[in-house]
Formats: sequence, structure tokens, C-alpha cells
Amino acid sequence: MTERPRPSDLTEDQARDELARLADLLGRANAAYFRDDAPVMADAEFDALKARNADIESRFPHLVREDSPSAQVGAAPSEAFGKIRHARRMLSLSNAFSAQDVAEFVQRIRRYLGLSEDAPLAFTVEPKIDGLSLSLRYEGGRLLHAATRGDGEVGEDVTANARTVGDIPTGLEGAPQVLEVRGEVYMSHADFAALNDRQAAAGAKTFANPRNAAAGSLRQLDARITRARPLRFFAYGWGELSEPLATTQFDALDRLRALGFSVNPRTKRCKDASEILDLHAETEAARADLGYDIDGMVYKVDDLALQDRLGFRSTTPRWAIAHKFSAETAWTRLEAIDIQVGRTGALSPVARLVPVTVGGVVVSNATLHNEDYIAGRDSKGAPIRDGRDIRIGDRVEVYRAGDVIPKIRDVDLSARPADAEPYSFPETCPECGSPALREEGDSVRRCTGGMICPAQAVERLKHFVSRAAFDIEGLGAKQVEAFWRDGWITKPSEIFTLKDRYGPGCPRQVKNREGWGEKSAENLFAAIDARRTIPLARVIFALGIRHVGESTAALLAGHYGTWTAFRDTMLAATTEGGGEWDALLSIDGVGPVLAASLVTAFQAEIDEIDALTKHLSIEDAETQATDSPVAGKTLVFTGTLERMTRAEAKARAEALGAKVAGSVSAKTDLLIAGPGAGSKAKKAADLGVQVIDEDAWLSLIGAG
Repeated sequence: MTERPRPSDLTEDQARDELARLADLLGRANAAYFRDDAPVMADAEFDALKARNADIESRFPHLVREDSPSAQVGAAPSEAFGKIRHARRMLSLSNAFSAQDVAEFVQRIRRYLGLSEDAPLAFTVEPKIDGLSLSLRYEGGRLLHAATRGDGEVGEDVTANARTVGDIPTGLEGAPQVLEVRGEVYMSHADFAALNDRQAAAGAKTFANPRNAAAGSLRQLDARITRARPLRFFAYGWGELSEPLATTQFDALDRLRALGFSVNPRTKRCKDASEILDLHAETEAARADLGYDIDGMVYKVDDLALQDRLGFRSTTPRWAIAHKFSAETAWTRLEAIDIQVGRTGALSPVARLVPVTVGGVVVSNATLHNEDYIAGRDSKGAPIRDGRDIRIGDRVEVYRAGDVIPKIRDVDLSARPADAEPYSFPETCPECGSPALREEGDSVRRCTGGMICPAQAVERLKHFVSRAAFDIEGLGAKQVEAFWRDGWITKPSEIFTLKDRYGPGCPRQVKNREGWGEKSAENLFAAIDARRTIPLARVIFALGIRHVGESTAALLAGHYGTWTAFRDTMLAATTEGGGEWDALLSIDGVGPVLAASLVTAFQAEIDEIDALTKHLSIEDAETQATDSPVAGKTLVFTGTLERMTRAEAKARAEALGAKVAGSVSAKTDLLIAGPGAGSKAKKAADLGVQVIDEDAWLSLIGAG
């Protein structure tokens, strides 16, 4: 596993690499957890993966990937069940792990809504049940169908099984004509123990934990088996409604309770962050006595009108967050420090530990972030751990919270070996021997060997075939390493000529390699052919240009629309300025560093890029809301908006298919100007760009 620095120390290039790695790990974990009921990692590790991903994305919002865990909910439904498309997506929640995270969550909401510090902002707070998410659709008061979360868009049809769960009413009186109730299927500790006793007595499979037991029981192909399992259900929300349940989250849950659903009795309404945190601490202390598993608390803005204004990100609501309980720690011995080289040449130190169990997971390595962290200082030179450095042989405290990769929190100086020496960070690349330099303002050292460095060459190929890039089945990390080592694939374009060079009729063939056969070779060639047609955003991301993450790739694809337009612009633009360069910088989310990296790398590698793209049919970027009056137009907001915040206005415009730029250029179609518009309004006038005020903007989009 390739380690990475902590999110606060990541460069954009490192963040892009790390987000790709996390997307791959979480994608596989999601499928095992949600679809197969056979987790490949502990819940805490899964949560930690998601938290690290979210932390990186919050620091680098322009790098958010198309297949990001934050853009992914659950996993594709099993083929063993029928499919049901959710009328409204079943979303996941962002995570918080500390009081500071919660405070930042509340502040983000206030900023987005333009609320002052003393404006009331209540929250509904409830325990986060560790079970299986379920959506129940009622029409005319009768249970029409039940579906698992699936991938958030489409779930598995488990209607027959859901009808056997005692807490799920099959008929309702006084309910809206259409009512989708969302909740969690779970199993109590006592029922779980009794079930496992019965399973063991019958010589059948026992379950690892109540969550797995509940998920496996609900997803039985024979509903009679489900009926025999002690499943329970807590309702916590809703999907499609024909009429509102109430005006607040708390009152809506009361309405569900009155209709006959079980709502967690520990659900409360809190008036501020202080009350939220008090309830979190109180519930964590009582956790062992609840009789069922919870792994944190969920906070939701209580006012449903405010929820509507806050809206959603790609797969998470802005108005809710899950606050996980405290991480576990353990002490162990640091045996060695290894250096790993990433795709962009970053040298990342990894602690090799005497194996120790932390939070139910055996840990044998941990990230050491960078040379500053090892030396006991942050990136600005200020001391961390009171200035205590980390040395080989030290007794160290390991914890897991927010990162799937464990961290070292502290050092026990009283147990430090007498001969322990301060660690000397290498100044040359351990893979190719090239100088490893640390640029001013960068927290990491980088190998300067470029593509002559085997680690960088291989990592670039791994990135190219990763899930968010070309995602070629059968060509994973191990296969890439083997093909590169033997010289069969040394650059991306050679993937698409592999069959011509090592397929049927060639002197050397893939099918004859160790671990391969005729069928697996055919499958690989078919998988490669399947990726010859590919969306524009994936191609841009796959190129592996520094600072260009998946979110930026999607942004660029949406802006330029076609590969030809993007390619021509990158070749025409120059960092010395000019029309194409200025237009690139005007894209909201593109700054000078990103633009320079993009243009410089593209022009330097154009021969290989063209060699690659001649094998591809690149699909144009999709457009949204083509029937809106601003679809496809480039907008700029300036000045003070009085009826919504800038963030809210941008989100609304993008939802309508508009492009939002940060500066005015000749390609700007419309400037929305509030009081204090200043230079942007003047430039718009000079360029003949239409200028309207906020009222006209709201009228234009039908929100006036």
C-alpha cells in the first residue's frame, strides 16, 4: 500500500494520487460491504478511508474525482435480485471526527446561508445505527416495494423480505399518497448472540457482527429465512413525498412515529453546537448499554426550508453530517522507515511497525507524512509533539481516525534506545538515484528523474488504468508492474497496441505469460477494446498531469466540451499570456499554478498524447439542463448578493447547466452584479458583456 502525507501537507499532485488510490480501495470495499455482505475491512477502516478522502477533497475541491467515494454511494446492486430505481437518490453522509470538525460544519452552513453568529440554527441529532440502509415506498398507504441503497441510484428489490420485518408496517393510515421512508435495518446484540447460537447448533455459518447478520438476513433469496431472523428497523428520513410531513426534521420524525414507524428514542433537537457535542459525549458514554451497535451521531439542520436551500453535493447533503466516535490508540515499536516514490516523484516515508491491533485492525505500518513530521515540526517550522522527533527503535503511539492509513501520534522518550539516531531523510531517489529536491513552499521532496525513474513510470501507468481513469479490467497494479518490467507496456499508448504486438499470431503472446492463459488474455484484450470509447473527462484525468485531479478534469471537460477544443486550446495557450491563457484562467477553479502545469505538461507530452488518442473515440462532455435559459452560458457573479450567498448562487447556476467563471473575458455571456461590483462590471461594459442585477438573475431562472 502506498502511503501518503497527511492531507494538510499534500501538494495538489499528491492529493490527486491519493484520491485515485482511495477511490480504488473504497470502490472494492463498497462492493464487498454493501453488495456481497462480506466486508474486506473493518467498519472503522472503511470510515477512515472515507474521512481521509473527504479531508483531501475539502482542501482540494477542484480535484474531486468522478468516481470519488464522495461521489459514490454503496455499490452496484447484486445480480441475484431485481432492481429498483430510487425516485430520489439515497445519499451518504460526510463525516466529522472531532469537535473542531463539527464547529466547521456549523460555520459552513452559516456562511452558505449568510446567517449571523447569533441567528438561530437548530439541529436534529440521532444515533448513527450500524446496519443496512433501506428505502420503503408506500402508495395509498400500502407498502409498494422495498429497496436497499445499492449504488444510491438503483437498489436491490427486497420487498418480500422487508414485509417480514416486524418494525416495518405494510399498511399506513393518514399517510401522504406517496411516501418513501428511509431507515436502517439492524439486529440487537441479544438477538445476534441468539442467532449465532442457533447457527452454530445447526452447523451453519455464524456471523462476524450484528451488521453483517442484519445485511445477510435481509438479502436472502428465500424470504422465509428472513422471517426467521430477528431484524429491526429504525426510520430516520424520507425520499419522495407527495406532500410535506412537517416543517422541521424533528417534527417529521414525530409524524413517522405516529404513522407506526420506530424512530430512535435518543433522537433530540439541539439549539447549537454546544448542545450537539454534549449529546454526542453523553451517547458515547452510554453506547455499551444501548443493546445495538452505533458508531456515531448524525446531525441534521432541523428547518426543512433551510435544508432545501442548502441542497446537496454530488452524493452528500450539505445540511447533515455523521460525527463518529473517538479513535482507538495503541503503543508499539518502530522497526524501520522506508521511502516510497509516487507518480509525481514525491518521496513518502512509511513507518514499519511491530504489528499491533488498533480498533480491531492489525496495523504493521503507518504514514510519517514527510521529513518535517519525522523531525517534530510542521511545514512552517513550528514544533509538533513538543518538538519530539521520531527515530528507528522508538516506542510510538499509533492511532486510526480519519485515515485508513494509521498515524503516529506520539513518542515515548523514556523508552528510546540509547543508540537511536535522528533520522536522515534521503536527498537522492532510492529508486533511480536522481537528486530529490524540495522546492520552496513544498512539504515534500521529489525525485527529479522524471520518466527515467522506474517508480514514476510505473505509477503513471497505474494511474492511467485506475478506476477513475481508463479502469481497464484485468490490468491492475500487479499486471502493470509485470508488463512494464518486461518492456511490453512502457507508456499508455502501448496499452492499445498490446494485442497487435503480443496477441494471436505474435512470437510472444500474453496468453503464454506466467499466470495468464488464453481466456484471460482474450478478456484483457476485450477490456482494452471496451475502453477505446471513453468520456472526455476520464481522458483528461488519465493523462496524469500534475495538479489535474478528477474534479479539475470534469471541470475542463465541461468547459471545453470536446477533445478537439481542449487539445487545441492547450497547444495554443502560453504561460506568457494571451487570449487562450486568459480564457483558461477565467474558469472558476483554475488558477495560475494549475494552468501552467496543464499547458506545460500537455505541450511537452503532445507526441505521446496524440499517439494515445488516435486509438480512442473520445465522447463529448455531457451538458445539463439544456432547457434552462442559462444552459451552456458562461456566467460571472460579482459584488454583494443580497438574497443568496455567492456559493448558493454558483450552485444554482451550475445545476441549470451554466458555466461559472471567476473573471470576465470576451467569452463571458452574462455578469450578475450586486452592489460594489467594481472592476468586473467595468470590464464587462468594455467588452460588451450583458450585465444584470440579482433581481433580474432570479427572474431569469424563475426564482424571483
